[in-house]
Amino acid sequence: MNLLLAEVAQATQRLADAGVPSPRNDAEELAAYVHQVKRGALHTVKDSDFDARYWEAIARREAREPLQHITGLAYFRYLELQVGPGVFVPRPETESVVGWAIDAVRAMDVVEPLVVDLCSGSGAIALALAQEVPRSTVHAVELSEDALVWTRKNVEGSRVHLHQGDAFSALPELDGQVDLVISNPPYIPLTEWEYVAPEARDHDPQMALFSGEDGLDTIRGIERTAHRLLRPGGIVVVEHADTQGGQVPWIFTEEKGWADAADHPDLNNRPRFATARKALP
Repeated sequence: MNLLLAEVAQATQRLADAGVPSPRNDAEELAAYVHQVKRGALHTVKDSDFDARYWEAIARREAREPLQHITGLAYFRYLELQVGPGVFVPRPETESVVGWAIDAVRAMDVVEPLVVDLCSGSGAIALALAQEVPRSTVHAVELSEDALVWTRKNVEGSRVHLHQGDAFSALPELDGQVDLVISNPPYIPLTEWEYVAPEARDHDPQMALFSGEDGLDTIRGIERTAHRLLRPGGIVVVEHADTQGGQVPWIFTEEKGWADAADHPDLNNRPRFATARKALP
């Protein structure tokens, strides 16, 4: 075992003692980042090339600073995104939400689908749809200027059209034309603040996490926006907490002009996102 791998073993234990959920993964990722090699090549780093800045990075992660803030990168489906303070770090569970949406758009009898991503954050969802549905036109809406610093970096050179604005009043010029509205909105109840993981609670922007006493305020607003934007037969996809599976589909009721409201599980078989179709006239 070379020096770096020995240090990674020690770092893994330190991160585990600090309560980091994936200590081995993070210790190796940080070692690869600091030494500018792939994770699979850590054993090739010479002892003389060991960089003591590795322990600075480990100390930051030990203090529960997100791994992605330390490396400046987040991976989402086939994307490498720039992230940092001020923007929500995309999570693996959202990948299944986007996968469902991509399949739904591909199944539509529409040559050039029109898609809107509300509360876009890093741009992960919008960019994934633009990349994996090549003939789509994708609009991304984000309100926070702090988040937009990162969104702009990520969408530069892509086909995504970025707009600064409120998800509740966004894009009136597209009313009745959109094929798919998708969102990973804030959905944590304010009453659950103390139970949120430190990486999110202390580092993700508050406006990307919390949404009223029951966590559903933003989703209720997105329901109204989606109904305004979608064409008849268009689809809305909204991520939610696994504890909200029994509540969110009921926001998209027949009385409000929706059909086929349903919940869907993530890869861990937990309720993760709701979908509905705008009813035909």
